[in-house]
Amino acid sequence: MDLEHIVSDTQEGKKPELRLWLRLLSTTKLISQEIRRRLRTEFGATLPQFDLMAQLYREEKGLRLGELSSRTMVTNGNITGLVERLEADGLVLRTRPEDDRRVTVARLTPAGRAGFEAMAQAHEGWLREMMAEVDPAIVASLLTHVGAIKDSARRHLSEE
Repeated sequence: MDLEHIVSDTQEGKKPELRLWLRLLSTTKLISQEIRRRLRTEFGATLPQFDLMAQLYREEKGLRLGELSSRTMVTNGNITGLVERLEADGLVLRTRPEDDRRVTVARLTPAGRAGFEAMAQAHEGWLREMMAEVDPAIVASLLTHVGAIKDSARRHLSEE
């Protein structure tokens, strides 16, 4: 069921913030489900693996597991499992720096870089395909307007 169903009985113009939030959420969910399905089908990968590889791709020297956890918003325990799986597949290499043996750094192997490049290219194409019927001017406008919503929300976060 689409999340917008929650407010389907709300009159147009009523509860616009709630309706917008639900629309953004349901759109994200819809696209994420399809991206997950395609990653699994075409690459045998999960979305968290893709996200982790994207972070490592940007950092050729690798990242500490704690930093990976922060950047992907995945718990340290889950990051360890993701990295172990990708390492078993030959896509990630874990090392311990000489200056601090308590730290583990993960980086993509050459096969991991090539695999991520293929996934990223497909991912970009999938998004372009799913948004093909949306006028590019609307996409540009939404980037600006949703950015304003994000900025407003960020200004109203609690200190915790």
